[in-house]
Amino acid sequence: MKKGSQLTLVSATICALALLASGCGSGSGTNTEGAEQSSGSQASNNAVVSVHGCEPAQPLIPSSTAESCGGQVVNAINSRLVRFDDQGKARNDLASEIKGNDDMSQYKITLADGRKFSDGTPITAKSFTKAWSWSANVTNGQLNASFFANIKGFENLQRQGVPADAQFSGLKVIDDKTFTVDLSSPSSTFPIQVGYMAFAPLPESFYRDPKAFGENPVSSGPYKFESWQHNALIKLGRNSDYDGEVNVQNGGIDYKVYTDLGSAYSDVQAGNLDVIDRIPTSAVKTFMTDSMVQSYNKPGSGLQMFTIPTAMEHFGQDQEGHLRRQAISMAIDRKMLIDKVLGGLGVQPTDFTSPTIPGYAKSLKGSDNIRYNAKKAKEYWSKADAISQWPADRTFRMLYNADGGAKDFYDGMANSIKNTLGIKAEATPVPTFSEFRGNIKKRLYNDAAFRSSWSPDYPSPETYLMSNFASSAADGNGSNDGDYKNPRFDALLQQAAKAQDTNEANKFFRQSEEILLKDMPAVPLYYANNTGASAKKVHGMRLGWDGFPIFAELSKDQ
Repeated sequence: MKKGSQLTLVSATICALALLASGCGSGSGTNTEGAEQSSGSQASNNAVVSVHGCEPAQPLIPSSTAESCGGQVVNAINSRLVRFDDQGKARNDLASEIKGNDDMSQYKITLADGRKFSDGTPITAKSFTKAWSWSANVTNGQLNASFFANIKGFENLQRQGVPADAQFSGLKVIDDKTFTVDLSSPSSTFPIQVGYMAFAPLPESFYRDPKAFGENPVSSGPYKFESWQHNALIKLGRNSDYDGEVNVQNGGIDYKVYTDLGSAYSDVQAGNLDVIDRIPTSAVKTFMTDSMVQSYNKPGSGLQMFTIPTAMEHFGQDQEGHLRRQAISMAIDRKMLIDKVLGGLGVQPTDFTSPTIPGYAKSLKGSDNIRYNAKKAKEYWSKADAISQWPADRTFRMLYNADGGAKDFYDGMANSIKNTLGIKAEATPVPTFSEFRGNIKKRLYNDAAFRSSWSPDYPSPETYLMSNFASSAADGNGSNDGDYKNPRFDALLQQAAKAQDTNEANKFFRQSEEILLKDMPAVPLYYANNTGASAKKVHGMRLGWDGFPIFAELSKDQ
């Protein structure tokens, strides 16, 4: 899902990457003393905080929202069964217990007592089973329908002509507080997946007029919707009916819609906007020392890569192909490019996930293959030539979308590869993101590498590994755009799915990543930082593991 976003490389924030899972934070503090209480002033927990926003592409319905502009609003007004703490670990929210059977193919979910929607109606088991069924139903055309694919009965809900109110056969209501979920295949990560926004409950009022609800939604989270002035402003207030653990430190959030990021940053400098959750290109090299703002720059959950299709000549999944893939990877001076092109707003990778994800691996067998090593790169390229000679007149091409700000980074990579390996290397722009992604889906780039990236839907290695590299996601059936297939890798993902807990699952995920580090279906480039800034009068500014500001913690001087 995250493939469908444009990313300005120098900004390098998660919020530019479309689908985002719910979250309650990562990182801490800011880099200036302005984050502390100002002398002679008092922060108010009734002050409304203004945040940089953009116009949502869809109505504000959890199963319809598939991009960051609407995602930040939907996340703020909707609670789910679980929420995520500062380390990205799932904590019960609307659920009091999520209990799996022995093989993790069925879950019994018990709800917390006394939780209500902002319209005063109770949140019950039916609030979930009915919402999930509606969201997965092909007749209702929801963008996030695929998130329910592992619940039994999904195929029936995907048949053309199915009634819009048809229900999942795999969901059973036991009583108002309890329901069960039968899965088509075991999943140890299901209790994490339900923290994604698509799994939010819906009140009965939704079904009377879903279109009207999308313009004026009812809340189950710490904030409630107040108004939406299209292309200008979305206002949220504190939800007095909310009885969860999130302690809101402000009176509400105003999302001010900007079409120019530079203008939003200027407003933060002037104190006319309280928070911005990404940095414009013009300020990348100066915002960390800008005395007019409080800056934020911490590791994020976005992974930037480029994919080498398995159909590319001399780069197949054989001995020659593995040597060339590893050689290309080791020929890239990532640190130099991160420092000079990104202004330091990125982190050199050690795996195929990110540092904010539980299960992230800092040291894996084969991780040397994604570190710059000119000598070893030349050695591996020569070994590959001994198997099958690389033609002297052939150019190693890397494609990228020209409208995404990637030019300088890709030009730098091409120079690094050319200078290290002594071959022709070239970064080739494709005019628009739409054309770029369309050609990838049509498999028109089998003779060149191409830019790819991923940001998680929920905090688990599974969402990176399954989506990008599982055989089931190849051949146009998912985001495995290089059509990589390795039965040993697939088997380890299946073992992880059957694990009894996330710690055991993460062991299998790490083993599967060691296979990727050898096969190198895609070349990791850097983890994109979460960056942002706040006005001097603002307190508590930080971005969550998912890149969203932790809205509840924001306050400002009266």
